[in-house]
Amino acid sequence: MPSYRYFTRHALTGDMLASDLPLSGVEFGPALNASGTLAATVEPRLAHLVRSQLDPANTCIYVERDGRLLWGGLIWRPNPEGQQLTIEASGWGSYPHKRFDLHGQLNGRGPYTYADPCRVIRDVWAYAQEADDGNLRIAVDAVASKAKVGTSAEPYRSDVWDTRTLGDLIDDMVAVEGGPEWTEDVEWVAGKPVGRIRIGWPRLGRRRTDISFATGVNVLGKVPVEYDGDSFAQVVIALGAGEGRSRRRAVDAVRDGRLRLESVLEVPTEKGNDRLAARARAERISRQVLGEVTEITVLDHPSAPIGSWAVGDDVRVQVYDQWTNYDAWSRIVGWQIKPAAGDQQEQAVIQLQRADRFTYGGGQT
Repeated sequence: MPSYRYFTRHALTGDMLASDLPLSGVEFGPALNASGTLAATVEPRLAHLVRSQLDPANTCIYVERDGRLLWGGLIWRPNPEGQQLTIEASGWGSYPHKRFDLHGQLNGRGPYTYADPCRVIRDVWAYAQEADDGNLRIAVDAVASKAKVGTSAEPYRSDVWDTRTLGDLIDDMVAVEGGPEWTEDVEWVAGKPVGRIRIGWPRLGRRRTDISFATGVNVLGKVPVEYDGDSFAQVVIALGAGEGRSRRRAVDAVRDGRLRLESVLEVPTEKGNDRLAARARAERISRQVLGEVTEITVLDHPSAPIGSWAVGDDVRVQVYDQWTNYDAWSRIVGWQIKPAAGDQQEQAVIQLQRADRFTYGGGQT
């Protein structure tokens, strides 16, 4: 059975607060283009001893499995519930959502014209961590992309009167057509835990032929396969900037032998015909998926040992029952690990999307 350790450090100084927290009911994991989460409960008999070690919005918490760091983030809420104390934490990406651009243009880094969104993400983190009492020592990957944000006519701006958070600026970069993806990570560096923002372009993760998830092998319970005709379409009409007859319009359509279904994609800020057409194509590809497994629970197994997969990976998923014979490549967009407790084995609940829903930077699928 793997050995887990949970420990906390002061967010600013890095000083150790608790070297081995007595937690139970633990669930933790990362997500794609979003903050991961951790939830746990402090043993009732020890709850009064650790309140100072779980100072909300000022404490980093880490999860170690057999000496390997699997998760790190910030504690936001330690909630007393009767004799128990529950902990809610979020990954590093939650921090920029608590900060604002007080100088405008990220203190001279913007405005941005035909800028790489990866650079803007790094600039946001640099701005956040250069402020007094703002340095979490988060490293950000030095990845470059071919995507662009801002034009000569309309630079991408972050004005001092803007009420959006720094996290909203990062969300904008991920939303750029053909833009990057990100997730959170943590690793030991010179004996200290260091948080990291992993940036990927044209994508995070890769197609994995060395691991798989299958009914009767490592997938637990009955897994529903969703067939949603309401969202299906082979024709997408994308509407961009402008009004009435002057509004930009792109149609992407294919014939597949099925009843014709159409969908409208509203992109009111898009002024580029080529980008609008690309958005229409990506939406059409996503809407043509019919039959999808969105969540599975798996055990630690040689077919896919816990910790062997990464956010963004494509993994073959096979689900068999009296209703379906499902076999498709699915992309991991998040997961939560549940360490063994009592009679329950170590498990991971994995969130999935069909791999063929995605269109990556540079037109890759």
